[in-house]
Amino acid sequence: MEKYKEIERSIIKKYRKDIYSKFVKAVSDYELIKENDKVMVCISGGKDSFLLAKCIEELIRHGKVKFEAKYVCMNPGYNEKNRELILSNAKLMNIDLEMFESDIFNIVVDIDKSPCYLCARMRRGYLYSKAQELGCNKIALGHHFNDVIETTLLSMLYGSEIKTMMPKLHSENFEGLELIRPLVLVHEDDIISWANFNDLHFLNCACRFTEEHFSKNDGESKRKEIKELIKELKQINPNVDMNIFKATDNVNLNCIYGTKKDGVYTSFLDNYDKKNKS
Repeated sequence: MEKYKEIERSIIKKYRKDIYSKFVKAVSDYELIKENDKVMVCISGGKDSFLLAKCIEELIRHGKVKFEAKYVCMNPGYNEKNRELILSNAKLMNIDLEMFESDIFNIVVDIDKSPCYLCARMRRGYLYSKAQELGCNKIALGHHFNDVIETTLLSMLYGSEIKTMMPKLHSENFEGLELIRPLVLVHEDDIISWANFNDLHFLNCACRFTEEHFSKNDGESKRKEIKELIKELKQINPNVDMNIFKATDNVNLNCIYGTKKDGVYTSFLDNYDKKNKS
């Protein structure tokens, strides 16, 4: 059996419960893909986005909803070794990948203030523009369950707000485009297990800014801190990660000091006395 067929088989057989069923559940529960959608699947070179591509392919073949997909990788300035790794993995996994070039790394490498923020914004802009060029109405990214709960805690502990990573978002600057995250119910440990089972090797971090400006012992990211925190908490309560996730879908507004929607803040005091008068 060819390697890519073994990889596909592992998703729907060995990892059906932990990966494929959760992928399908997210697509269904959050209404991520609808009839006649044209989805641009963004492949960064990591394990998550490559898995997403294979799950999307499987859904096209055997799902009830008819839709199209394009598989795209934006090259922000990877070194040749990383670039070739992405292309070789796409070939190994039988993914019809289009790689298009940009010069984002060259632009942000000399920026002293918030280069990562600028890089992320530029990447998103390039991807939305590419989606429009391809006639796609949705962009699929490979963020998973752990990304969601880590983002939630990051926002609370470092951003002073309760905010999470949504399964889908309308683009504010590109009319008619929507961003979707079909792997939000899939745990990272299961993705790692799938990659190891198939002896697949992907990019971890290919950021040239990190390569050139930090040693291996520097740049301990806030996200890594949160990963370690969750790991410690799970030793006390094994369900803590799922509880964090469920909490984002179970917000009790009667016990919140204030909320913000579309930039407008509302305090609990605004309606506090009205309840006693009624």
